[in-house]
Amino acid sequence: MNLRTKALTRSLWVFHAALSPCNNCDIEILDLLTPRHDVERFGITLIGSIRHADVLLASGVPTTKTVTRFKELYDQTTQPCLVAAIGSCAGGGNMFRDSYNSPCSVDDLVPVDVYIPGCPPKPEAMIAGVVKLIEKLKGNV
Repeated sequence: MNLRTKALTRSLWVFHAALSPCNNCDIEILDLLTPRHDVERFGITLIGSIRHADVLLASGVPTTKTVTRFKELYDQTTQPCLVAAIGSCAGGGNMFRDSYNSPCSVDDLVPVDVYIPGCPPKPEAMIAGVVKLIEKLKGNV
């Protein structure tokens, strides 16, 4: 394990890409940052710049308008960039799977490292997803 990968296991910077979500996932993500769950003590923080992100967090269903922008976001990240698909919509489309406005799923656009299921996923499920990401970085998965 190189020095950058070892540092990533201690401090993940997350950029949240909202691909037309219903905001339930967003509320649960913010709940994850409150003192009750407090993932910032583990070095996990939401950031506003994709160029500094280690993890790209995708929520919602990709639509025809967000597909190209999401690909551009992924191309601007530093490599290796981990991708987490949060919620049932990002994971497989949920009830929007065969909709006219959702041409594909997140994993058709970029390689997804971890899926966090739920509609909306609870903070405990998100913490479990972060643990899976860290284990993947360490090479244990």
